[in-house]
Amino acid sequence: MTDGRVTAVSLSATHTFGKTRRPGIRLLAGLGVEGDAHLGVTVRHRSRVAQDPTQPNLRQVHLIPAELHDELEGAGFSVAAGQLGENITTRGVDLLGLPVGALLRLGGVATVEITGLRNPCLQIDAFRPGLLRQVVGRDEAGRLIRRAGVMGVVVAGGEVRPGDAIEVELPPPPHRPLDRV
Repeated sequence: MTDGRVTAVSLSATHTFGKTRRPGIRLLAGLGVEGDAHLGVTVRHRSRVAQDPTQPNLRQVHLIPAELHDELEGAGFSVAAGQLGENITTRGVDLLGLPVGALLRLGGVATVEITGLRNPCLQIDAFRPGLLRQVVGRDEAGRLIRRAGVMGVVVAGGEVRPGDAIEVELPPPPHRPLDRV
């Protein structure tokens, strides 16, 4: 069953906030996006490396739904694919509603296992003032809601291109809700 589509793919070889759109990217099993600064078995995000560089890299691939870009546009924020640092922009998949361990098959070969939510930081406001409030909020009970996409690890490598189908496979129950990674 096809659940959605890849609308854009992006990468950056250096630790920049945004990533450059590409015609295609290659996912490498156990490592991440070939040529991306966050490629590796252990953490590559600077703040995580400073805490403990031996931590496993649960943030090899960053995915954001294009529907978030649409919503941000409606709120007056022009944001294009890759500009929030995502590697893969999707449409038609409720990324934030997936449980930990959900598998996304991208283009039929590459597979990403969802590990958790992106924890957005103040760099978002440096990119567009006020944007952080659009992607982080509180629910009625006061719990923090993160909407800046999901993170995952590559379990099967392969090429990913805009237009590729996305198939979602849920893990066996009980499902664990996503938390920040």
